[in-house]
Amino acid sequence: MTAFSTLPLAPATLANLQQLGFDAMTPIQAASLPVALAGKDLIAQAKTGSGKTAAFALPLLAKLNPRWFAVQAMVLCPTRELADQVTVEIRRLARAQDNIKVVTLCGGVATRGQRASLENGAHIVVGTPGRIMDLLEREYLTLEGLNTLVLDEADRMLDMGFFEDIVTVARQCPKERQTLLFSATYPEGIEKLAKQFMQDPQQIKVEAPVADNTIEQRFFEVDRESRFSAVSSILNHFRPISTIAFCNTKQQCNELVDTLVADGFVAQALHGDLDQRERDQVLAQFANRSCSVLVATDVASRGLDVKELDIVINVDITPDPEVHVHRIGRTGRAGEKGLALSLASMREMGAVGKIEQYQNAPSVWHKLDELTPNGTGRLLPPMVTVQIAGGRKEKIRPGDVLGALTNDEGGPAFTREQIGKIQVTEFCTFVGVARDVAQAACNKLNAGRVKGKSVRARLL
Repeated sequence: MTAFSTLPLAPATLANLQQLGFDAMTPIQAASLPVALAGKDLIAQAKTGSGKTAAFALPLLAKLNPRWFAVQAMVLCPTRELADQVTVEIRRLARAQDNIKVVTLCGGVATRGQRASLENGAHIVVGTPGRIMDLLEREYLTLEGLNTLVLDEADRMLDMGFFEDIVTVARQCPKERQTLLFSATYPEGIEKLAKQFMQDPQQIKVEAPVADNTIEQRFFEVDRESRFSAVSSILNHFRPISTIAFCNTKQQCNELVDTLVADGFVAQALHGDLDQRERDQVLAQFANRSCSVLVATDVASRGLDVKELDIVINVDITPDPEVHVHRIGRTGRAGEKGLALSLASMREMGAVGKIEQYQNAPSVWHKLDELTPNGTGRLLPPMVTVQIAGGRKEKIRPGDVLGALTNDEGGPAFTREQIGKIQVTEFCTFVGVARDVAQAACNKLNAGRVKGKSVRARLL
């Protein structure tokens, strides 16, 4: 495992990566970042879910001049969905820098809003070849200031017939630029592209990770009606403290959270529609064990830092077997046994077959009626989150909050065991507190002082 601190990145960027839960580089990041940060052209072979967005986003952000409002980097993607995901990820990684403007340019949306965004000044554009070509032709988009061109999932763009479009767009980019090409496979079209407009590219190939045998996998057959109730049955049977449930769509995430909350569970959704503050709040609650179930899409769960995860539930089977391995690899960390439970309908059996092939192991099937409730009462998380108004901007550190809660001023002193994870974000601080003393801890913070100043605290 290689740390990001081995790279020539700004201290603020490294601090942001740590806060986002990017502990160590994935294989594709470790192989490609040193090359890309050195300014060289790159052809990297890596699948979805391997961490490739950070592998191209960090180099293009490192070269960016925030004070110059010109398009300095462009990412071409095969689909609007991927472009949206990439935009969200770049914005998260750019949090350490001054007000970086990232604009998504895809079809299916009126050009008027996109034109206005470009007129206001954009540093990075992410989009599909057709819409980018259209905006270039109409001269709404200009690329004189471009220093980095990224082709994401290039093989899919070629499959979709975008070869000529990519060439047309690339010809309008300055000759003196860096080109980074990422692709899951290496069809001959890629070589053709590279010859046309890349300068002496370095080639990197990262083998797919193999499923971990410390993780026990169980599959359950469900139909459309029983899928959500099966998740409740799993939670009542195993009574885990921390669970991630993966869904393939944002809508599915929201509907499952509504169902679980109605069934008495403490559950939150994590997907691309959340703004950064909402995202920070959800992640802090899950990481400090005051939310039992995190219902997430794959892109939203990237860079998630949760050490002790009891169970992963695949509410939907992913069509990409590598993403499946990535999902289930979040349980069974640090030598502990993990449990991954997947719900599959008849329509998803083809995807299950792909997973079996990829993992070179048959799937083990269990029946839903094996799941019987254990224990009585609601499955409540052990902690509750207290949110303090004030964060890094006020120079608050975790030790300041711990000191305020464990001293004798303003109410009873709490023990270290009653206080969980403390997370400081830019504008606020989250602290996990044992459920039975949460209100008292909140009152103590409101009555006392943190770093010599009065603060406002509330229970989430």
